Amino acid sequence: MFAAERKKLILNLLQQNKRITVKDLSKSLDVSEATLRTDLNTMEKEGLLTRTHGGAVLNENAPPSNSFSERAMRNIESKQTITNKAVELIQRKDCILLDASTTTLELARHLKEEEMKLTVVTSGISAALELKENPGINVILIGGMLRMGSTALEGLLGTNILDKINIDLMFTSASGFTIEDGLTDFNVYEVELKKVMAEKANKVVALLDYTKIGTSSIASFASTDQIDTIITDENVSNDVLQKLADHQVNVIR
Repeated sequence: MFAAERKKLILNLLQQNKRITVKDLSKSLDVSEATLRTDLNTMEKEGLLTRTHGGAVLNENAPPSNSFSERAMRNIESKQTITNKAVELIQRKDCILLDASTTTLELARHLKEEEMKLTVVTSGISAALELKENPGINVILIGGMLRMGSTALEGLLGTNILDKINIDLMFTSASGFTIEDGLTDFNVYEVELKKVMAEKANKVVALLDYTKIGTSSIASFASTDQIDTIITDENVSNDVLQKLADHQVNVIR
């Protein structure tokens, strides 16, 4: 197992259990305790965890990372809860649109196991690779530019394909959401494409874990008025609920 693979698994276990021991990790991953101590020491230097005697605990104050794999592991249980509910909105033979977020990747992993005829259009390479394993799902990958270290296609080169397809639902996530700014993200190049995707979809469903609501990022790609449904894992304040109702946004928890 490569170091990067071990790192993903360790982060996943920490997200689920909050703390781990080297002995338990060694049994779970079938890796020597010496190797795992080195991994944990490296991850502590990166600010991902805090070493303890015989193990480590999750660093809740870890600085945000632009690494897709690290973001994919963050709040994994929330993402799974949200995407379980999102699947209920999808009908047989729908054509859905997925952005390249880590939350929609979790949705793709769920859909891979469903016995459902679907067409899925996506800008996420990881999501497309997951979905191609399901024979009932037709996968269409939006063309664009791929940057080093990214799994998202960016830019407007492939958006003409969206003019030829009727999109029933777009599932998207964001770095942040506020009533005033709508859905915002940190990658201005990816935002360009997500703006067009939101405009082409008949309905926009935002998948937002509790860390996203009430925060705002660099660039907006969908206003609150463009959002049909928000699925989240936490109670939303009455004030925000009222404002969302005023904008005719349905909230599912």
